[in-house]
Amino acid sequence: METTKLAVQEKQKEAEQLATLVKDYKAFGVANLTKVRAAQLQEIKKKLRGNVYMRVVKNTIVRRAIKDTNDKTGIEKIEPHLTGSNVLMLTNLNPFKLALLLEQSKVRIAAKTGDIAAVDVVVPAGNTGMAPGPIISQLGAVGLATRIESGSVWINKDTTVAKKGDVVNERLASVLSKLGIKPVEAGISIKAMYDDGTVFTGDQLHLDLDAYRRDFTSAHQYAFNLTIFTAYPEPEAMPFMLQKANSDAYTLSLFSGFPTKENIQDLIRKAHSEMQSLSGAISKKDPKAAPVAG
Repeated sequence: METTKLAVQEKQKEAEQLATLVKDYKAFGVANLTKVRAAQLQEIKKKLRGNVYMRVVKNTIVRRAIKDTNDKTGIEKIEPHLTGSNVLMLTNLNPFKLALLLEQSKVRIAAKTGDIAAVDVVVPAGNTGMAPGPIISQLGAVGLATRIESGSVWINKDTTVAKKGDVVNERLASVLSKLGIKPVEAGISIKAMYDDGTVFTGDQLHLDLDAYRRDFTSAHQYAFNLTIFTAYPEPEAMPFMLQKANSDAYTLSLFSGFPTKENIQDLIRKAHSEMQSLSGAISKKDPKAAPVAG
């Protein structure tokens, strides 16, 4: 009985400590620990030290702590995400920046049966380094064409054996492991993050930086083109606007026959070309007409 009472007191004390921590930080969240090894978790903690406080706590303790946190409006919305094995994260960072840091800390690991491929899995052509034997039929069973060369099994061509999002079956997992190919991503993935009254899910915090870069590049190009063609004098566009104005002025002077020191040679060449064209047209209509000297 005494032991049970002490256990309850310890849990209450841990919940109170956690509630105090939650109050001290701007953002609070839970992340999935599935497939995360202890060594990897320690490495992530080390990288984020000073920016993020991370702690593995039982979900029941977290629920108690949330109930003891009255100054965080809406924090109870995090409770539905308290399932499975989680790590708590407390930070003053922007949640989107934290999600990006966690994404960058992920590593590739060997696949087990039922794992999801994180990328298109391509087995490259070349020497497997393995001697002929059962491995030939195992490779063939996952769609890999092979040959034997210099006492080793070689894969004939680059072959995609799984697409991103595919479930890796037992046979493929075994082959990829033997080839040293790691198609599964392991790391901390945010399930939900509370920040200033709002709870963001992991999907909402995901940032596709390549897509954003493409969007910014495209927007910059559209803005630049608009500046040029509306003649809006932005410092960045001025050299190109002056070049365009000079080119337009030169073309106008050339086709209007207005002589300047810059275009006089082109005007003469243009007049000479027009004279020859006219002479050719006259000759066709009147073969007896004297040709104009070139």
